[in-house]
Amino acid sequence: MKAYVFPGQGSQFSGMGVELYDQNEKARALFEKANEILGFNISDIMFTGSDEELRQTNVTQPAVFIHSVVTALCQDDFDPEMVAGHSLGEFSALVANKTLTFEDALALVAVRATAMQKACEAQPSTMAAVLGLEDKVVEEICAGIDGVVVPANYNCPGQLVISGSVPAVGKACEALKEAGARRALIIPVGGAFHSPLMGSAREELAAKIAATKFNSPICPIYQNVSASPVIDPEQIKENLVAQLTSPVRWTQSVVAMINDGASIFTECGPGKVLQGLIKKINREAEVNGIS
Repeated sequence: MKAYVFPGQGSQFSGMGVELYDQNEKARALFEKANEILGFNISDIMFTGSDEELRQTNVTQPAVFIHSVVTALCQDDFDPEMVAGHSLGEFSALVANKTLTFEDALALVAVRATAMQKACEAQPSTMAAVLGLEDKVVEEICAGIDGVVVPANYNCPGQLVISGSVPAVGKACEALKEAGARRALIIPVGGAFHSPLMGSAREELAAKIAATKFNSPICPIYQNVSASPVIDPEQIKENLVAQLTSPVRWTQSVVAMINDGASIFTECGPGKVLQGLIKKINREAEVNGIS
């Protein structure tokens, strides 16, 4: 079975999408539509913007979404049998399986990005990558730290990202190193994504999702919150909202997809991050990418 996967924030790069725009009429129309929906020329930033401009959350999330979706929809043989997306990538996946229109999904992504940026600015917060420890050990250490610090991204075996307030994440990093972590490093992000500190963003996104039409998908999406296949539109909505304050269970999602018959994974969008993670989850998995 063909599984298509879609990356999240962090995979952006200057020049992303420019070849698609120049060479494909359908792609060009989607980029222009995106500029219209967002109210500014995000295509210009994607094609020629600086790394600093692309790192702004209100730019990064729509940019990665647009690139991922345009990449997928411009393939002549695009025919997913299952889809998944890492964090932001879930919105791209939901266009791929026709749960959402490109226009509605982009509008949701724009609201999500702005709401998350506001939540980040409301309280100093951060994330850290932890390498070389079992998930259970990381979970137990985080649970014992005073303050907000939680597992946020289960990326692959031995790689888990934690998220929370600056002091709590700092304390957790020290404790994780003492427990034998190969690394426990603060990563340069805007704030504590996929933690309780995104509560205000969750409320804002929930209102927008409630007002958006979700169709019955053509194939299941393996959602971050549950790491299981979902086809019910109402359940998809609930999981999208919960995702903002819940961990991304990427390892578990990929394992579930393989168990359910995924024979080849194709990453659509900028970079090759998900291809690398999938190979670390299962070395026998066949992976490729369209960028």
